[in-house]
Amino acid sequence: MTIHTTRMLILGSGPAGLSAAIYGARAGLNPIVVQGIQPGGQLTTTTDVENYPGFAEVIQGPWLMEQMQAQAEHVGTRMMYDTIVEVDVSKRPFRLIGDGGDVYEGDVLVIATGAQARWLGLESEEALKGKGVSACATCDGFFYRGKKVAVIGGGNTAVEEALYLTNHSPDVTIIHRRDSFRAEKILQERLFAHEAVSVLWNKKVERFIDGGGTAGLVGIELKDTVTGELSRIDVDGGFVAIGHHPATELFRGHVELDEDGYIVVEKGSTRTNVPGVFACGDVTDKVYRQAVTAAGTGCMAALDAERFLAEADFEKIAEAAE
Repeated sequence: MTIHTTRMLILGSGPAGLSAAIYGARAGLNPIVVQGIQPGGQLTTTTDVENYPGFAEVIQGPWLMEQMQAQAEHVGTRMMYDTIVEVDVSKRPFRLIGDGGDVYEGDVLVIATGAQARWLGLESEEALKGKGVSACATCDGFFYRGKKVAVIGGGNTAVEEALYLTNHSPDVTIIHRRDSFRAEKILQERLFAHEAVSVLWNKKVERFIDGGGTAGLVGIELKDTVTGELSRIDVDGGFVAIGHHPATELFRGHVELDEDGYIVVEKGSTRTNVPGVFACGDVTDKVYRQAVTAAGTGCMAALDAERFLAEADFEKIAEAAE
């Protein structure tokens, strides 16, 4: 068993975790980043990125995360490749335990474990991710300007994604397996009033249809949930919008979570209900879920953590002087 100690311990290596690491390292806190199951976060599964500030041309998600990691390491971050299986935030230093038995201790802890989009679980979906099938309209809708797209789902996420896509597409279809939406009434009213949107009720996706070669997605095969009848809709893009699940199981019972499992932070900050524990990125964000907003809250977490440590150090010095 090896014990790794640091002033700032960060769990998660997406834009939030690495931004926190960059700021923490520049503040002299010698952060350790424990990468977790998906090093680099969701951007490593994304191909074209066109909306991250600072790049005139389209960049690749994995390349962007490689650059962020290199920057974090350059300013003094230690990267650890491990999967955390146990946490203890009952006292400082906070402690994380990896599946191989290594222990990570930090005077402050930044949680940046992110959230994952829920998928339908179809083989055809997996095969066409990034080739017409997406789980983020805000990220990828721009690539479907003037094209026909479909959104799968019936909650707030699906309705919001469909409305957003009307900024780019003149033909948006929502596919829902029931005969009514779960989305808020005001969102439904906006949707039904929009001439670019149509709804297919009582339909579930059987298969995303591959056009072969470089064509990518060309259509979606549907099954009627009432009659069992099969049908097809031709589309250029399919957006799965059935929600997200935050990676917070490790922290259940340790920090405060909301009813959807997201970590609760103090408004306008990254502070959790445990002093010295901070949370940033998609693990706290059920609204925006963008790389740039995650990076921004990562910066906030590092600054919040730095202030916490400065106050704690001052109090320790004051106590020693008494």
